[in-house]
Amino acid sequence: MKFVIDRDALLEPLQFVSSVVERRQVLPILSNLLLTLNKGKLSLTGTDQEVEMSASTSDLHADVESVDGEVTVPSRKLVDICRSLPPGMIGFSYVSHRLKITSGHFKSHLATLPATDFPRAEMDKPRVELTLAGSELKRLLESTSFAMAQQDVRYFFNGMLMEVEAGRLTFVATNGQRLAISTIAGEFSVSGKAQFVVPRKSVIELGRMFKDSDRSLSMQFSDNHLQVKADGLCLTTKLIDGSYPDYERAIPVGGDKIVLVDRREFKDALTRTAILANQVYRNVRLVLVPGSLTIQANNPLQEEAEERVAVDYQGDNIEIGFNVVHVIDALSVIDSDQVQVILSDSQSAMLLIASGNSQSRFVVSPIML
Repeated sequence: MKFVIDRDALLEPLQFVSSVVERRQVLPILSNLLLTLNKGKLSLTGTDQEVEMSASTSDLHADVESVDGEVTVPSRKLVDICRSLPPGMIGFSYVSHRLKITSGHFKSHLATLPATDFPRAEMDKPRVELTLAGSELKRLLESTSFAMAQQDVRYFFNGMLMEVEAGRLTFVATNGQRLAISTIAGEFSVSGKAQFVVPRKSVIELGRMFKDSDRSLSMQFSDNHLQVKADGLCLTTKLIDGSYPDYERAIPVGGDKIVLVDRREFKDALTRTAILANQVYRNVRLVLVPGSLTIQANNPLQEEAEERVAVDYQGDNIEIGFNVVHVIDALSVIDSDQVQVILSDSQSAMLLIASGNSQSRFVVSPIML
C-alpha cells in the first residue's frame, strides 16, 4: 500500500470512523482502523463489533503513484499523529509490516496487524429500505434521543425504537419516566408496521454523522442490522433483540386541563427555580390556576424558590410534581414559541406538544411531592 493525501482531506473521515473504537479492548485488532486503498479510493473502517463506521475519500495526491492494498493500524495513534501535523500532504507506505507516515521533516512507523483479522459487519437481506433527507433524520434524532435510558436493566430502553409504516416514520425513546415521540410523513415501502430497536451508541453516532443536514441518506433495516449510507459515510449496527413496549399506551388521552404557555418563559422559570430543588430527586411543584402557573422548589437545607408564569388557562386548580430536568429537556427540543401542556389530574402524566405542530410529543410522568 502506498498513497499521498492532504492532511485536511484525511482528518475528517479519520475522526469520524475512530469515534466508534473503544480505548480499552480485549482483542488488539479492535483498537485498530482498517485502511483499504482500491483503484484510487481510500476507505477507513472502525468497529467495536456492535457498531461499524466507515468513510471513503478519493482526494489522493494525483501526482504521486498509489499502490493498492489494505492494513490495520492503531486508531488513537494514527488520529493523534494526523491531528498534530501541520496542513499539507501526508505520505503513507506499508513497509516490512509497518506503516510509514511522512510529512515535511516528520517521519514515523506504526505497528500493524493483518487486515484479514479485522472483523467486518455482515448485513443481512434488508426487510425495509427508505430514503430521506439528513435534515429530517436530524430533527427526529434531536427530538427524541435525549429521552433514552443509560445502563437500564430493561435493555431495550437503552436504545431507540424506529417504527416504519407505509405513511410515516416514527422515532421513540423512553427511560420509563419520560417519553419522546417524533414522526415524519413519507411514502415508505413497507407492509404493515415494522419496528427496530437501535442501540444508544449507534443513535449517538448517527447524530454525529448527520450534523450536516444537507446530506440525503439511505437506511436499510434487516432482522439483525441497520445500515445507513450517505456521501461516502456508512454506519452498520446490530439491532437490540427484543420487543419494545407499547409506547402508545403511555400517551395520556382525554386530558381536560389544556394550558398554553410561552416556551422560553416557561423553560427559563424552571431553570431558575431548579437551582434550589432537591439535588437527588430534582422535583418541582407546579400550581396551576386560571391565568397563571406557579413553579415551586425546595431542598433539605430549607432553601426554596418560586416563580409565577402567565398562561392561557381557564380550568380547575391543580397541583402536581415533576422531575424538572425531564420537563426542561422536552422544552429544549420543541421549536415553537408556545407550547401546549395537557393535564388530567395530579396523578397523571403531562403531555407536551409544540403549538400548531403535533409531529413531536413528549410525556413526563408525575412524581410524589
